[in-house]
Amino acid sequence: MTSNLVSVDYEVYGQVQGTDYKNTVETATKQGCVGWVRNTHRGTVEGVVQGPKDKINFMKHWLQNVGSPFSTIEKCEFKNERNISSVEFQRFFVK
Repeated sequence: MTSNLVSVDYEVYGQVQGTDYKNTVETATKQGCVGWVRNTHRGTVEGVVQGPKDKINFMKHWLQNVGSPFSTIEKCEFKNERNISSVEFQRFFVK
C-alpha cells in the first residue's frame, strides 16, 4: 500500500519577513497540513509542510504565488520532496 502523504521543504524569497505568519498557519491548517515556518538570517522564510499530496500541491502554489497579503514573493524553492508513511508534526506552527 502506497502512502499519499508527502513532505517538502520550502524557502520563500522576496519581501516576506515581518509579514505575519498567521495566514500561512491558517492556510496550512485549513488544508489539513502540518509543519512549520520561520525567518532565516538570509532574509527569507523557510519551513516544512507535510500532508496529503493534493493538499501539498495546493500549499506549494499558495507559497509560491499567494502568501501573506503583506508579502511580495519573488520566488519559492522546494526541495527534499518525499513520500512519508506518517506526518512528523502534530500541527502547523511558527518555529
